[in-house]
Amino acid sequence: MLEEVERWLATRSWSVTDRPLHRILAAKQRTGRTISVVLPALNEEETVGDIVSVVRHDLVEQVPLVDEIVVVDSGSTDRTSAVAAAAGARVVHRDEILPRIPAVPGKGEVLWRSLLVTSGDILCFIDADLKEFSSDFVSGIVGPLLTEPGVDLVKAMYDRPLAGTAGQGGRVTELMARPLLNMHWPQLAGFVQPLGGEYAARRTLLEQLPFPVDYGVELGMLVDALHLVGLDALAQVDVGVRRHRHQDGQALGRMAAAIYRTAQLRLARGHLVRPALIQFERGEDGFEPRTYSVDSEERPPMAEIAEYAERKVA
Repeated sequence: MLEEVERWLATRSWSVTDRPLHRILAAKQRTGRTISVVLPALNEEETVGDIVSVVRHDLVEQVPLVDEIVVVDSGSTDRTSAVAAAAGARVVHRDEILPRIPAVPGKGEVLWRSLLVTSGDILCFIDADLKEFSSDFVSGIVGPLLTEPGVDLVKAMYDRPLAGTAGQGGRVTELMARPLLNMHWPQLAGFVQPLGGEYAARRTLLEQLPFPVDYGVELGMLVDALHLVGLDALAQVDVGVRRHRHQDGQALGRMAAAIYRTAQLRLARGHLVRPALIQFERGEDGFEPRTYSVDSEERPPMAEIAEYAERKVA
């Protein structure tokens, strides 16, 4: 491990218990920073309401830490929007945000557009499929952004059990993202959950970053933030255990390919291999190939979007 990473682990890796809630709230009141919690959601009616309810009860009503909870629905066909609204979130549909630019499917697309419909100085992203959710996920990762002026982005770290076995979740992280980071961006090797969907950042950083529209958004954001603000502006906080819905192997394969494509675009702009992935499914006549595009469209930094600049002036 690089000496720089060892030092970073000692100075930029914390536990949620390191910052009691009263200390975080005092820092918020002292700095005047506002906080938006954003949940990107697609067909998450079973879990999104519980997450919103916990955040609202613990961090809006009991302790005034969070200023707004926004669920950005990216085309759900179930009751995601209704459940989220009933729990107390403001629900915005992806296609209603920046209609001048037609929306494309993808998590990164939703996160990018959320910058236009939130007002917080700090944005806290939380995946909408979490089970047994704790508000520590929010307070833990926004804490350093309120108490440490030099920190611009904070990732949550946690255990990820799979089928009741500890430490077996995060398969794409271990098989794709961690090897990529260790080999090409070793300064980021200290992140325990580089692909985790729970992280918080200052708006002033997010508006300067390009956003891969798909599952490459987390890796792309880490790499780009490293180059823009440096390793010491990045941090991680241990928030315990993350339980969520797991995807099947083929879905994980497509996710891994999209992440590799995001890395590839950052390694060499020009000589790129064909951005496609062939997988196999058994059919009536044996195994049949299925080809999926993994080309990774990226949205420009939000600071370059005219509507965003106009909103800031207003």
